[in-house]
This record gives sequence, structure tokens and C-alpha cells, in this order.
Amino acid sequence: MLFTQTTANAQSGAFPIDPLTLIMLVVLAAMIFFMFRSNKKRKEQQAQLQDKMVPGAEVMTNFGLFGELVSIDEEKNEAFVEIAPGTIVRVHRQVLARVVEDEPVDEAEEAAAADAPDAGEQPGEPRDRA
Repeated sequence: MLFTQTTANAQSGAFPIDPLTLIMLVVLAAMIFFMFRSNKKRKEQQAQLQDKMVPGAEVMTNFGLFGELVSIDEEKNEAFVEIAPGTIVRVHRQVLARVVEDEPVDEAEEAAAADAPDAGEQPGEPRDRA
């Protein structure tokens, strides 16, 4: 009996798609779409970063070291960063995380921050920097 029901459905061309399968296919298609979209954005950001990585730019590494980019060696995949006057470090090129851009500072906010005493500090007492 079961065999006759399956062959009857196969001959009629009716292939019932249950809603769960349809939902799973839609979710899979959405995941693939967003994966390609994020990959494209990441490539664009990487290209913009490489355009900004020119000698003389202030850069930050993945481990938080700031300095001025002196040169980039394409063959060895290395970058030379001056972290202090006369001190140049050699790092892998992929360690350069971002180019530090100067942001305009509001003078009123800066003055207010300089006038406000630190928490727990009494006015007129010298600060302990050690």
C-alpha cells in the first residue's frame, strides 16, 4: 500500500514541500547573502587602510604601540615604525591595526576637564604620580 502511494505521487509530479524545509532554505540563503556582504565590506575597509598606510602617517599596532610609519617592505612583508626619536622597530605588516587621525578637540571641554579635580583628591594637595 505504501509503495503504491509513493509511486502515485511520483507519477503525478507532486512533490510536497513542507513549510519547515522552505523556512530552512530561506534562512540558508539569507546567511549566505550576509556572509558575502560582510566579506565585501571587510575587503573595502582593508583597501582603505592600505591607502592610508604611507610613510609619515601615525599608526597604531594591534598590541597598542603608537608610532610614525617610516617605511614598508613589500617583499618581506615588514613595516618600520619609529616609536621615539631615533628608536625604530620592525614589525610584521599585518600588525598595523589603524592609522591614527587627529580629531579636533573642543577647547571648552578641555578647559573644563583641566579645572576639575580628580576623584578623592583634595584641592591644593600635590598629586602622587608614582
